Amino acid sequence: MERRPWIVASVALAIVFWFAKDGRVPGLYLIALEAAPLLLLGVYAWLRLRLPEGRMLAAMMATSGVGVALVEFFPWAGATVLMLGCGLGIGIVVSHRRMPLHPVEKVAALALILLTPAACYLLAEPPDDVTAGFYGLAVGGLAAGAWTSNLPRAQVGAGAVLLVAASLVAIAGAGPLYPSRVPGLIVWPLFYFGNFLFCTGIVQRLRPRPRPQLVH
Repeated sequence: MERRPWIVASVALAIVFWFAKDGRVPGLYLIALEAAPLLLLGVYAWLRLRLPEGRMLAAMMATSGVGVALVEFFPWAGATVLMLGCGLGIGIVVSHRRMPLHPVEKVAALALILLTPAACYLLAEPPDDVTAGFYGLAVGGLAAGAWTSNLPRAQVGAGAVLLVAASLVAIAGAGPLYPSRVPGLIVWPLFYFGNFLFCTGIVQRLRPRPRPQLVH
């Protein structure tokens, strides 16, 4: 309960950013407002999950916040930071592998790893297509790892898949769907909610449960 304000503040700022991003908010303030909801999720993970996974998850949320704020102005730098965040997330989920895996799960994971970078590469405009392909490999690997882990699939797995969807929509919005406004309206909800589900799902599954007190 004492950690809930961080979640409430994160969701509130995410909603504020969605309404403000196409307004007249100055650029630097908008960058800070975009990063803040993810940074607050990182604080939540740091305080709530005092395990190595919690530290990695907090770092992942922080890099996701910084990366998404940078990518519109500095695409290569922002994509690099986002890939670092995906790497941290992969480090968490692969340490919680689901064994044994059903053949359908293996096929789904392979499809995420192979098709996501291919789609990102094909949707992107040169010269950003190679960077988009590498980012697709990172986010596709994260989704595959999350989907085949023993972490809650309805939260962690679904959250990672939403991150894949956000990436594809964002790249398409700058490419074949330009100048449609639709991608710009849905990318942020997909990206933020994907991170929200991923973060809260891991914290809820891995945080130590208090031991019941014996009554004498």
